[in-house]
Amino acid sequence: MYDHDLLVVGSANADLVIDVERRPAAGETVLGSDLAVHPGGKGANQAVAAARLGARTALLARVGDDAYGRLLLDSQRAAGVDTAGVLVGGAPTGVALITVDPSGDNSIVVSPGANGRLTPADVRAAAGLCHASRVVSAQLEIPLETVVEVVRNLAPGSRFVLNPSPPRPLPAEVLAACDPLIVNEHEARVILGEAGVSEDPEDWARLLLAKGPRSVVVTLGSEGALVASAEGVSRVPSVKVAAVDTTGAGDSFTAALAWRLGTGSSLAEAAAYAARVGAAAVTRRGAQESFPTAEEVEALASGEGGSR
Repeated sequence: MYDHDLLVVGSANADLVIDVERRPAAGETVLGSDLAVHPGGKGANQAVAAARLGARTALLARVGDDAYGRLLLDSQRAAGVDTAGVLVGGAPTGVALITVDPSGDNSIVVSPGANGRLTPADVRAAAGLCHASRVVSAQLEIPLETVVEVVRNLAPGSRFVLNPSPPRPLPAEVLAACDPLIVNEHEARVILGEAGVSEDPEDWARLLLAKGPRSVVVTLGSEGALVASAEGVSRVPSVKVAAVDTTGAGDSFTAALAWRLGTGSSLAEAAAYAARVGAAAVTRRGAQESFPTAEEVEALASGEGGSR
């Protein structure tokens, strides 16, 4: 019935990355490494991550008719992503300016470019692609009204996964479709607002669930993740690795979780697998270049088991 295991609707950026000893304070200048350019953007990252794992993946996005756009298309095709839904033109390709400190933590500023021109009309024109996909994943580096249109064009029986990044208040129509809503601590606090006064992540998960999603996942970095649904809240342990660069780790987690849900895994099972994928990704530099294959994830799981 479905031509694709996963359709990702979202952003495609060129990542301009500089390593720094520390991130600058306001008004301060620091020296960094040579500039490195990588294909990125939350949507493009998720599509490549899922395809690397073996998912039949398609991307609906917009890039500029420029060198960065060609870089992104080449990267998608090399990973095996169906790029028929990638639109070209209308604005320059989006760009993300990324600084990475020695611990692997990053700070990112995004210039949306063509991502801001991915419109509800583009989604309606790609309705066939939406209807042919078992799971549809989106983020918020594209216009919110475009994400609303995605929800309105879901196929009966398909599943919608949303990572609300960068975070903003979400309409009830979008929240009600999320299964799950995937947030980190910062995103949870923004969406909860004054309701999120507790320091207990379990409380965040319950409060977010009360806002209407069918399920919620709260990622906690090195502390693992929480999954919440009508069945309750449970914790998914982290996988201990030496982090080199966290860029794109959340995107690989979301992609892996979305794909595994489509294969019939429970939310907890999918999150546990996604945690292994995210752990493998942070052991290498870059975003898309760091995403593991299914075999590499299995090897990480075997090594973890052998160390106990």
